[in-house]
Amino acid sequence: MNGVLKLISLGIEGTAEKTGIGIVDSEGNVLAMAGKQLYPEEGGIHPREAAEHHAKWIPQLIPQAMEEAGLSYKDIDFISFSQGPGLGPALRTVATSARTLALSLNVPIVGVNHCIGHVEIGKLDTGARNPVTLYVSGGNSQVIAYESGRYRIFGETLDIAIGNCLDHFGRETGLGHPGGPVVEKLAKEGSYIDLPYVVKGMDFSFSGLLSAALRAHKNGERIEDICYSLQETAFAMLVEVTERALAHTEKDEVLLCGGVSANSRLREMMKIMAEEHYAKFYMPEMKYSGDNGVMIAWLGQLMYKAYGPLEIANTNIIQRFRTDEVDAPWVDNTKYKLNLPEELRAKGAESDIYEATWLGREAIVKNRVSKSYRIEEIDNKIRKLRTKSEAKILSDVKKTGVRVPVLYDVDFEEKSIVMEKINGSLVKDIMHDIGEDKRRELAIAIGENIKAFHDGDIIHGDLTGSNMIWIDDDLDNIAENLAIFDFGLGKYSDLLEDKAADLLVLKKSFQSIDYDIAIQTFDWILEAYDSNNQSKMANKIAEIEGRGRYTH
Repeated sequence: MNGVLKLISLGIEGTAEKTGIGIVDSEGNVLAMAGKQLYPEEGGIHPREAAEHHAKWIPQLIPQAMEEAGLSYKDIDFISFSQGPGLGPALRTVATSARTLALSLNVPIVGVNHCIGHVEIGKLDTGARNPVTLYVSGGNSQVIAYESGRYRIFGETLDIAIGNCLDHFGRETGLGHPGGPVVEKLAKEGSYIDLPYVVKGMDFSFSGLLSAALRAHKNGERIEDICYSLQETAFAMLVEVTERALAHTEKDEVLLCGGVSANSRLREMMKIMAEEHYAKFYMPEMKYSGDNGVMIAWLGQLMYKAYGPLEIANTNIIQRFRTDEVDAPWVDNTKYKLNLPEELRAKGAESDIYEATWLGREAIVKNRVSKSYRIEEIDNKIRKLRTKSEAKILSDVKKTGVRVPVLYDVDFEEKSIVMEKINGSLVKDIMHDIGEDKRRELAIAIGENIKAFHDGDIIHGDLTGSNMIWIDDDLDNIAENLAIFDFGLGKYSDLLEDKAADLLVLKKSFQSIDYDIAIQTFDWILEAYDSNNQSKMANKIAEIEGRGRYTH
């Protein structure tokens, strides 16, 4: 041990193509940072090549970092390493290197979650306390926020990550690898062409967008126009889901991190979105945004203080290491709420909500405001489509017997809706406060209502505790105690896949409110939803969950 109060952590990163070494003390002072990146000659990142790259450079980067820090090896108190998620062969090389170093120095070892490392180094570098984080890289695209003791994944890609999408496009069109920087450069000379915009509740999908962009290239569209449209569409999807998480959690900070955050347009869009929500925007220095050893060393400090070291036998890699599998007691979860203007009842992800009157009745005005972070072509298309769709779906849902606000007026020019004001409590605000019996009653009402409009082949698209009101009037039919609203992402579908995805959004929403009671409550919802086919629906939900990108 170094004999002083400060502990020194040496971190080793190597989940994909970057090899990184970082040295950080327990007060958050960065003492050294060294790294080397693999640039594939052709194609994408090959796991074996990445492992060989790490095996070559780790022994060279460690002494380089030690020299930069001005330390001797006896000053190192423990070793931290990326335990996952990532490429299997790359992770194994890093873990073997970390074990070897820890044993040779006779010091403890700590394994950390790579994704949380990005969040924590972002907080350390920027001073953010408890942000909603958009983490975007070649292998990961996640919207992360801390709730109920852990970092929760509010949204993620259902297929490929944004970095992978851009790189794949670059390879297939001859732009080279990595594709992101080239796409960003060409996009500055482009104009918009229509490409699919795919947001599914709190998740996003890039495979269809990529396929459409490649078809456009094959059909002879200007490469500059495709790059512009691909970038604008993909980034708008990412920012919208981050915006939804911000609106749901009511946090007052937004953090952007990961290698794709190098894109100046994405940074601009995130900053605009945060400002429109009266939240502060943070982004760490670029050297800390991509994969690096410093973030591993720093998270190692937090983990070591909270839990102590790992036994060598427990230093196995976790290739699909979920962000929400790690207890994080060090996080300051003080609720710093948004300061909204007095006239705003709520600041939704899509709309500003105002109280009003309509022909003498209490009413709510939902104004689907223009989003400055989106280009006009995408913004107008989405706002018009969702306003029109919501008005029709509200009417159709009402026919299924589900209580929804009565629609009073629709203004397609202003993209606004005037509807009945329903008095009650938002489900997200009461779920963790009511007793078990009342919560079961609430869960049954939710399950029966969702089943009713699903049987009418209507998909809500954004089922969360923020979009349900519990009236609690002791009605004979408990399902009538619930009102469901905000069908802006709604659509019509008879597919089990879409109905399961609807329920999965709700499950994630509940987990973000109170993880400890969410699973039991959701089981009750499924039971009320359809006792005869509960296992079939549960299996489909689990299948969709399993597609989440926790590996590179």
